[in-house]
Amino acid sequence: MTSTGQDSTITRQRRSRHNPHSPPHDSSVTSKRGAKKGAVLRSSPKLAEVKKKGRMKKLSQETGQDLIVGLQGLDLNLEAKTLSGTGLVFDEQLNEFHCLWDDSFPEGPERLHAIKEQLIQEGLLNRCVSFQARFAEKEELMLVHSLEYIDLMETTQYMNEGELRILSDTYDSVYLHPNSYTCACLASGSVLRLVDAVLGAEIRNGMAVIRPPGHHAQHSLMDGYCMFNHVAVAARYAQQKHGIQRVLIVDWDVHHGQGTQFTFDQDPSVLYFSIHRYEQGRFWPHLKASNWSTTGFGQGQGYTINVPWNQVGMRDADYIAAFLQVLLPVAFEFQPQLVLVAAGFDALQGDPKGKMAATPAGFAQLTHLLMGLAGGRLILSLEGGYNLHSLAEGVSASLHTLLGDPCPMLEPPGAPCPSAQLSLSCTLEALEPFWEVLVRPDENLEEDNVEGDNVEEEEERPWPPPALPVLTWPVLQARTGLVYDQRMMGHYNLWDNHHPEMPQRVSQIMGRLEELGLAERCLILPTRPATDPELLTCHSAEYVGRLRATEKMKTRELHREGASFDSIYICPSTFACAKLATGATCCLVEAVLAGEVLNGVAVVRPPGHHAEQDAACGFCFFNSVAVAARHAQAISGHALRILIVDWDIHHGNGTQHIFEEDPSILYISLHRYDHGTFFPMGDEGASNQVGWAAGMGFTVNVAWNGPRMGDAEYLAAWHRLVLPIAYEFNPELVLVSAGFDAARGDPLGGCQVSPEGYAHLTHLLMGLASGRIILILEGGYNLTSISESMAACTRTLLGDPPPLLTLPRPPLSGALASISETIQVHRRYWRSLRVMKVKEKEGPSSFKLIAKEAPQPANPGSAEGLTTLEGNILDANMGKTNLASSFQESTPAQTKSETAVVEFTQDQSSEGAMPDQTTSEGAMPDQATSQDAVEGAELIQTPPASCTDNQTPRAPPLQGATPQRSPTKLFGILRTLEVDNKAQESPEPQIPGDERLLGEAAGGQDMDDSVLMQAFGDTDQALLDAKNVAHQDKFGEDMPHSH
Repeated sequence: MTSTGQDSTITRQRRSRHNPHSPPHDSSVTSKRGAKKGAVLRSSPKLAEVKKKGRMKKLSQETGQDLIVGLQGLDLNLEAKTLSGTGLVFDEQLNEFHCLWDDSFPEGPERLHAIKEQLIQEGLLNRCVSFQARFAEKEELMLVHSLEYIDLMETTQYMNEGELRILSDTYDSVYLHPNSYTCACLASGSVLRLVDAVLGAEIRNGMAVIRPPGHHAQHSLMDGYCMFNHVAVAARYAQQKHGIQRVLIVDWDVHHGQGTQFTFDQDPSVLYFSIHRYEQGRFWPHLKASNWSTTGFGQGQGYTINVPWNQVGMRDADYIAAFLQVLLPVAFEFQPQLVLVAAGFDALQGDPKGKMAATPAGFAQLTHLLMGLAGGRLILSLEGGYNLHSLAEGVSASLHTLLGDPCPMLEPPGAPCPSAQLSLSCTLEALEPFWEVLVRPDENLEEDNVEGDNVEEEEERPWPPPALPVLTWPVLQARTGLVYDQRMMGHYNLWDNHHPEMPQRVSQIMGRLEELGLAERCLILPTRPATDPELLTCHSAEYVGRLRATEKMKTRELHREGASFDSIYICPSTFACAKLATGATCCLVEAVLAGEVLNGVAVVRPPGHHAEQDAACGFCFFNSVAVAARHAQAISGHALRILIVDWDIHHGNGTQHIFEEDPSILYISLHRYDHGTFFPMGDEGASNQVGWAAGMGFTVNVAWNGPRMGDAEYLAAWHRLVLPIAYEFNPELVLVSAGFDAARGDPLGGCQVSPEGYAHLTHLLMGLASGRIILILEGGYNLTSISESMAACTRTLLGDPPPLLTLPRPPLSGALASISETIQVHRRYWRSLRVMKVKEKEGPSSFKLIAKEAPQPANPGSAEGLTTLEGNILDANMGKTNLASSFQESTPAQTKSETAVVEFTQDQSSEGAMPDQTTSEGAMPDQATSQDAVEGAELIQTPPASCTDNQTPRAPPLQGATPQRSPTKLFGILRTLEVDNKAQESPEPQIPGDERLLGEAAGGQDMDDSVLMQAFGDTDQALLDAKNVAHQDKFGEDMPHSH
């Protein structure tokens, strides 16, 4: 949307739907110089003066009371409530069915055998809380499926092989066994058992290793190996039994979960997100509804999210980009109370159906990202995955992550490919009208090609498939290290007892950690002073000597020496305390790199990030983070890739200068800048400061130009900028300059980040560097704020799920402008930032994607079964099928009717059926119809049932078929089922008729009676043989298009 008027209207609509009680949107975040800075600073002097003079008055009673009220609702003392344990359902009974007539059928018992062997080998079964599978009751299945359909499935227990085969062939890509119904009920019940355990506070999260899969199953239809839709039933069950109001369903199976989507596409209480192979509709299930343009209907519009991959070989970086750019921002706005995952692993490298290149480590990352939602209440339900080795490793990696093990390092590349960027751009454009958090300021996209063509050309070359590494999981005696030394309180201001950088800062934090029982859960590490060689890696010998000399100075000399620096006081103990703070941080680095602990917290002072190579600055003497980074590189023996994230409200000028020419250190700072008027002032913290020489692009500044930045703004920066760059950089160690002066109630920062917000920022960084992350205290001058914030971060490092986070408002427009400004500057250096906005061209119905040589998107959606529609003419002489259909395509802004004719050669073969015969809404200007986009697409033609009787003589039923229920009775059940379904249709349908027609053709809705009549009443051998051939094509190695 480009119109300001449209944006304003849409924003109001969003708020009324998602957060009706939020305050009016205030886009004014940039204060004029000299203006008041906000409630926290009403009675305070200018912030620059406070920093410069190094003193301040106590917080006013009003400000302190506001802070106390704000913190009362946090309930941070959750020690007794913290859940632990990962539930696992794995039942051998689920292996008691298989395809009776095709031993090579991909969905078989060997899938669970391989998984079990892997879990035993890695010792995971013993680490989980085991739950017995239970049967789902009919009443529970009826939350999603019709009673008639359930009854029909129940009768399959009494059918013989011939009858099972006939019934199976009336559906798309399924088989039936006498035990299929029992196992499907067990599979659904397994997920329900985990729902009870998670929502009943027995465990924190869980995984159901089950079969058959479920996400293709619809209200009254088997589809794609699926009988009952386990995650859909679980979502409704959680809502009905446990009173859950909002459920997020994430479907990362390589096939679109159309059954789940159709169940909830008009329901705003369930957010459905699917990321799947699509290839302009050529990949199963060949539905237009699987494309990005489908966002739901009626009240559910905006709650269906599809990210379609239009090429094979998509990698971890593509999936992670989809989570960061689309899923997580929307999920934080949606605020789910439970997350269910349709966890198919057929996108893993080596899977014969998915033909993608994701790795088990990538799925560990996706699992970790989801663990930050819904208070950690997360359940994975196994769906697809047909390479036994990669399937087992994928399940194992996700289970490791659920258990709290760190995510393994990822293989390059770390940035999404151009095709993924195009898909994400389209999805974002479709969703922007419905989610405030996705609104992006207008950007000058023409600047995206600043670095010339070589970068783009290199990026578009296909990466070779990675040689999957053998994943190793560290065995740690302790998870989180903690360094603290009371001697650091010896540094204090001799002239001002109320100076903000006071000794009580560290003692108060440590007391809070002890009070909450967090300190005893950490490994307390010994501390030591930094050595001169360590200090000299970042500071000059002259400067170190100058500070050492202060130990023997008199009071007047100390005052004079402190005044020679910017915002500094010095006492006789200052030098020793500064060395101790830096040395303690180095001790923690040593413990992390040695594997003694996974991560750590350094409760140290004085702070360090303002300290320059040869000067103290802003309360800082030695740059502890910088020295620790150099120390890590020294003991590792190579230029370890280190990410330094500085979330202190003040720009870390010292850290930036020390590393600005070093590409091995990525420095990202988020700070108040206020157009250069906020401490440390000047243009050093501007967004256009990117480093020098070889270090260009490795200095990243997000410059806030005003107060009131809170959780929403920082999360937006994390999702859009910090994490994309961080994953592309792929650090081996993460250091956080953890100043808490952006916290709510801080007298200097004037911002509003909550303890919960800091916990989530920490959690999101923990997916990097195999979990090796260290938080080093910098600023923060409200004792309550810094204590609660550091406690929240420590709890997260210890593996507790981040607390529920409520975002009362969307990100301020000024903050989004700052983030966008930094993205614009750094697009030339980081490919992950090149996800572009779709711009409107020639009216709201035509979109143009501003991307260099981007592939042309199409909106396909027809399916393999489309040949059964009326109007299809099989021309035997020409060997072609002419398909003509007219339908309405729904976009977020409008609908548009288009008609087109597409021809396909019948004797060609491909991995899918025909693309949609439409003018693509997302086409490039030179694309008239989707025929150009799919030129050369090939079609596997299943003989239409309507043509079979005219082409082949009838054959008697299969010999040996002695059904306990006759085909006539079975057909009667099916016909009753169809009539019942029609009666249940909404009197005011929200879905265009032609859209539903295409869905029915692809197995998207219930099958037509004529198809069932021919399957049961007039079955002939030729039809059966033809279906068998088609079945072999579908499930052969060259035709991986079913679940």
